[in-house]
Amino acid sequence: MRRAIRVLVADDSSVMRLLISDILNQDKNIKVISKVNNGKEAIESTLENQPDVVVMDMNMGQYDGLYAVENIMRQKPTPIILLSSVGNTDLTPIMKAMKLGAFDYLNKPIRSKVRIMDIGQDLIKKVKVAANANLELLGQNGVKTIVAPHTFSNELDYEIIVIGSSTGGPTAVETIIKQLPENLAVPVLVAQHMPDNFIPSFASRLNRLTPLNVEVGKLGTKLQPRHVYVAPGKMNMIVKRRGKDVVIGSTKRKFKEFNHPSVNALMSSVAKVYGMKSIGVILTGMGRDGTDGITEIKQTGGFTVAQSQETSVVFGMPKEAINSGNIDRVVALNEIGVFLVSSLN
Repeated sequence: MRRAIRVLVADDSSVMRLLISDILNQDKNIKVISKVNNGKEAIESTLENQPDVVVMDMNMGQYDGLYAVENIMRQKPTPIILLSSVGNTDLTPIMKAMKLGAFDYLNKPIRSKVRIMDIGQDLIKKVKVAANANLELLGQNGVKTIVAPHTFSNELDYEIIVIGSSTGGPTAVETIIKQLPENLAVPVLVAQHMPDNFIPSFASRLNRLTPLNVEVGKLGTKLQPRHVYVAPGKMNMIVKRRGKDVVIGSTKRKFKEFNHPSVNALMSSVAKVYGMKSIGVILTGMGRDGTDGITEIKQTGGFTVAQSQETSVVFGMPKEAINSGNIDRVVALNEIGVFLVSSLN
């Protein structure tokens, strides 16, 4: 019999510690083994009890979540899920914690027993995925930004790159974007599973790391080379023809795998508009969102890429895409950016 996933809960509210523990203990495959009320105790308990996953608040007095993430990842690397309301108002500490190696983040509803129960299933799912995460990859991103222009031929084999990712995706997308040259001859579309209020900060961070123009996709925006368009989290972004141009649109269709933003929605629209001139890329993430969309790209003659298992924090989405038989190349994360540039020619 497989042993239960052992979880440490860190929150400065005794009520929240109890509620979170009750939610997690409802699943027979999860067992809360320790409850602490600040970052210092979270570090000590992690070292002593060696949990499989840590679920932690960010605001916890003098020894906060950021302090705990930094020290846990240095002393005893452990998947850490940030469960905090701070992301509703200030994303800076969350982004710092993710960069330090936190596994994932979930918005905590404002103190309400009923509303915290609403995210119970999402929390349980994230804990189960985190328990099997590739710890060696958390917080790692040593790829340097490429600023030198690349020589592109006048007749490119492809006209668009579309990328889909979920858990572990922000770092993976950053790695790829930093490898794209300043004169990139095609636009790039990105669908990253992320709360809507996170996405502008994510796009802004990418924009600071590359000479390319990175922005959140807006309805009616004309796609242009040297631009990266990140799908907003309040709709399922697609692309569509408007005369001679291709512009950003949205669809009201709901997708069973994921919505707002749906990787399948974006990739399916790319297949319809660009056909054999499209490149689709599936990165780290849980679930199977993107498999149907990238299959359509493959079936219309486009080129398809999946991130390798060895470099994926969570080998869920890439695995599903590979198992579908519609992936042309499986590539290590640090090589994907350069590989995509060379593929355009």
